[in-house]
Amino acid sequence: MEESKKYFEANQQMWDDKTPVHAQSAFYDVATFKQTHNSLNSIEQEEIGDVQGKSLLHLQCHFGMDTLSWAKKGARATGVDFSQEAVDLASSLSQELNIPAQFICSNVLELEGKIEEQFDIVFTSYGVICWLPNLDLWAQTIQQRLKPGGFFYMAETHPLIMSYDLDNYQLNYSYFNQHTPDEETIEGTYADLDAPLKHTEYTWGHSLSEVMNALINSGLRIDFLNELPYYPYNCFPNMEETSAGSGLWQVKNWGNKMPHLFTVKASRPE
Repeated sequence: MEESKKYFEANQQMWDDKTPVHAQSAFYDVATFKQTHNSLNSIEQEEIGDVQGKSLLHLQCHFGMDTLSWAKKGARATGVDFSQEAVDLASSLSQELNIPAQFICSNVLELEGKIEEQFDIVFTSYGVICWLPNLDLWAQTIQQRLKPGGFFYMAETHPLIMSYDLDNYQLNYSYFNQHTPDEETIEGTYADLDAPLKHTEYTWGHSLSEVMNALINSGLRIDFLNELPYYPYNCFPNMEETSAGSGLWQVKNWGNKMPHLFTVKASRPE
């Protein structure tokens, strides 16, 4: 962890700066969320099912729209993010919309001593594990925060598609974790390409086997692994909708040939 501190600090500053831009972006569409109180996709809603009366821990929650969506569906929700700007905005939305939820500012790999509660569900989604160097510690944290009989659920960008530079369809990044981060200077943000932002970000690649073995080795039981040939957001270059109005996106010319997304459910034995 200590060797990654400088990378975490740089990424944290980046997310602090991105948060107000994202809050104003059409991508996140906060205005519509304030009316519907639901930012979740059908994928995770269908695979997780009813959350009424259940406790739910949302890891890497950004500014909390999905956390609040689960709370609106009846979960007792807690969101965690390492960006103070994001956590402050999440808490503000919770109060404004009168949707009770707790938000904690912390790196998810440093939760020990900050959350003692165990949860029925631990949830994380879409562009999260690339910011973490150590999935063994991540999986141990998940296992520790689950009640016996509880489950972890993740919907995440498939590591194969993350290996490509989609501007030119070139395999530019390692599929496997190299343990030293990829360093890239990015202008704008996926939610607003023209935003006056410029940051150097640090990310780690994680193969599907690394993800699954980390969860298994933590003591969790894998309930399912699904790979899907589409993504619920138009946030990568050269994407097109699978059909008009579907809300599902694929890389042009690749269609169903390439996994874009995977989902995992893993339970803590009773």
